[in-house]
This record gives sequence, C-alpha cells and structure tokens, in this order.
Amino acid sequence: MDIEKIAKTCHNVNKALCEGLEDYSQETWEDAPEWQRESAINDVTFHIDNPEAPASASHDNWMKEKVDDGWKWGPNKDAEAKTHHCIVPFEELPKEQQLKDVLFSSIVKYLKK
Repeated sequence: MDIEKIAKTCHNVNKALCEGLEDYSQETWEDAPEWQRESAINDVTFHIDNPEAPASASHDNWMKEKVDDGWKWGPNKDAEAKTHHCIVPFEELPKEQQLKDVLFSSIVKYLKK
C-alpha cells in the first residue's frame, strides 16, 4: 500500500470535484504546497488507522490538524493568513463540502485493500 499514491488520488478527486463546482483554486498534486500534500497524507493515515471512522471524522481530523497549526475560521481559504471557511463542525458544512469528506474516506477504504 502506497499512502502517498492514495493521498494523490484523493487530492486529484477533490480537485476535480472543486472544478465541477466552479472552484478552480486547487493545484495539481505536484504543484500543491507541501503542507497540503502532508495534510492529505495525514488524512489517509487516519483512515487506514481508523477504518470504521465516518466521513465526519475525516473532517474532524482535518480541522484539528488545521487548528493545531494556527488556522482559524475565515470567510475565504487563505494559506498566508491561515484562515479557512470550512473550520466549522461537519454538520454546518454545505453538502458539497461534506461530499469531499465522503469521497476521501471512500477512496481510502477502497484503495488500501
């Protein structure tokens, strides 16, 4: 099992979903900043270690990582200011943002086999 390969797949699916929602802010895996690639790798590891975790746990894990690194809620995603509009409880996320976590956890569960 190649954790980085799974993370890259998850990242690329997320990028495609964002573009389907007319959000073109996501870079390719190769061009994504290191912190973003590390975050995807950490989330893959979380799901491998917690195979029964629901998609909401993926968001909780991501949010904890961000908050621990100094990020806070803001109306826009801004890596320099460390603000992100998704730093809210899973239930408060718009459905399309929740779908990102559902897809991420599903991809890990399928590819780790």
